[in-house]
Amino acid sequence: MLKKLEQLSILNLQDLLLHLPLRYENRTRITAIADALPGDHVVLKGQVVNTQIQFGRRRSLIATLRDETGQINLRFYYFGKTQQAQLELLPEIRCFGEIRRGATGLELYHPEYSKQLRQPLETTLTPVYPATEGISQKQIRKLVLQALTTLQQGDLLPDLISRSGQPVITDSLVHLHQPFANSDLNQLSEGLDPAQRALSFEELTAHQTGILFMREKLVQLPAAQFQKPSNLVDQFIKGLNFTLTQAQLRVAEEISQDLQKGSPTLRLLQGDVGSGKTVIAALAAVQASENGFQAALMVPTEILAEQHYLTLKTWLEPLNITIDWLSGSIKGNTRSQLLEDLSSGKLQIIVGTHALFQDQVIFHQLGLAIIDEQHRFGVHQRMALRDKGEKQGFMPHQLIMTATPIPRTLTMSLYGDMDCSIIDELPAGRTPITTRVIPGSRRTEIIDRLKQACASGAQAYWVCTLIESSETLSAEAAEDTAQQLEKALHPLVVGLVHGRMSGQQKAQIMEKFSAGEIQVLVATTVIEVGVDIANASFMVIENAERLGLTQLHQLRGRVGRGRAKSFCLLLYATPLGETSKQRLNVMRQSQDGFFIAEQDLMIRGPGDVLGDRQSGNVNFKIADLIRDQDMLDEAVALAQSIFSQDNTIAKALVQRWIGSVSDYGQV
Repeated sequence: MLKKLEQLSILNLQDLLLHLPLRYENRTRITAIADALPGDHVVLKGQVVNTQIQFGRRRSLIATLRDETGQINLRFYYFGKTQQAQLELLPEIRCFGEIRRGATGLELYHPEYSKQLRQPLETTLTPVYPATEGISQKQIRKLVLQALTTLQQGDLLPDLISRSGQPVITDSLVHLHQPFANSDLNQLSEGLDPAQRALSFEELTAHQTGILFMREKLVQLPAAQFQKPSNLVDQFIKGLNFTLTQAQLRVAEEISQDLQKGSPTLRLLQGDVGSGKTVIAALAAVQASENGFQAALMVPTEILAEQHYLTLKTWLEPLNITIDWLSGSIKGNTRSQLLEDLSSGKLQIIVGTHALFQDQVIFHQLGLAIIDEQHRFGVHQRMALRDKGEKQGFMPHQLIMTATPIPRTLTMSLYGDMDCSIIDELPAGRTPITTRVIPGSRRTEIIDRLKQACASGAQAYWVCTLIESSETLSAEAAEDTAQQLEKALHPLVVGLVHGRMSGQQKAQIMEKFSAGEIQVLVATTVIEVGVDIANASFMVIENAERLGLTQLHQLRGRVGRGRAKSFCLLLYATPLGETSKQRLNVMRQSQDGFFIAEQDLMIRGPGDVLGDRQSGNVNFKIADLIRDQDMLDEAVALAQSIFSQDNTIAKALVQRWIGSVSDYGQV
């Protein structure tokens, strides 16, 4: 049983007590059969007046239960002759189950039943716990009951914090494992019971306290202390063919000030699609170079790595700053020479994919690590790149960039150990994107419209998202679509790019598209981030209902980068569910990345918004960032107070809810 409990993350009595019920059943009263309604979970008492085996698509045992108000059928799909004989012999039984509509009217499917009629009814609501194969609800309830006895007898979970008008932890846990019969089931199911709120508040406070420990740990580490930006940075800014926005200048100054400190920077840079984060990264890298340190920019895809490399090369080569790029597809002598230049210090700036954190990649003196589209990397991958600098005796500064705006609640809870900068202004000349939501049945009409747009000089993306989790099937859908569009759009040139192609193949296609040799680019979501083709002003996204809002917003951001009027058409398969309809309407109504991210958080929850790569981030046992966001500011204030006044309580809080400070993976 211990191994089964481990699968539920239950390793000790505290874990068991914090393993709260998913829902509750009311077995405290007997319901008359005449009063039972579909969907109700009820206790019924009566006499079995008939049993029969019914044959149909599935063989089942039907037992008719009667009380003084009426009768109802109990249906069992898994049964034996012994069970049928037993039911026939019982003069009266008590049973529990959910009322459903069945073939004979209202029925109970596989109810629990007992002949022990003298046994008293439950006095509290019956908890139903998260479970796993091999351990029953009855076993978990028995273990929890034993743990509650221990809790009430001693000082197993002392009160660490208090909140006005809320139960203390012992009272909260007893109530949540054994709620009174008259407890508000709606409140409990929504996590709004005062006892749940008390525990959620303590957990939020514990996580904020853990963040403060991480900050304290970070500032004690050594880092390269850069000098103020000087001639090289000035030359870089003067050489740009555009003017930096006020928001970019403000953010650049914030980062520059960080780099001048003797402790490692850990800053989150948020900027909506097209806000100009790349030039901010370049400014920081130039500051590192003029201080004699190397900079690394890690990005999630080869397409983005090469695009960033080409952009930065144009900006930095006139300053005599050496730059190159590395990906898994770069091999042989080219790779060997590049690694040698990096370890000797000849190469000052490197752009790369996850290949950057591999063992054979050795830096001469890494002073700045920049992670672009941080949500696409696992925490351990980011830490591996950081460790490249730590091996030199100090920590590199870290700049974490994202074009996926992160709602305030997530920023405070998951990135609270980072300083945060936001580019809240788009460069001049960006045109609004007209977004339309259209059924897939109008595909032919869309192709005609696309042909007209391209004939007028526009370029277009056609994004295939058949099955988001399967690159193979998405690629096949893209290949089929490319063939269909080639025929329908002749003589326009149609290109194809997807994740199963080699880095070199993808780069060649993107080069041709950038040069205008390809008018329509069929792609999977491999183009989601960073691709910047100013002339592309038309996008079609197939099966848009399959994607989350933030991903749709990222994809849409590939158009609207020039001065031409831009369009994004979201094609959906019918029938469209309510959630999908809600999501697509948000896209149609808004281009504000932060508003879209907030809506995505409300619709899908934090786990889905951040993606499964965020496994190193903290997980909440009880608190919910959406439901409990009204308590977050208070939790932050209390955490700061406890951290500054009582180190013992601060550590105990973190230990109770997180385990250890090191479970935070941001540093």
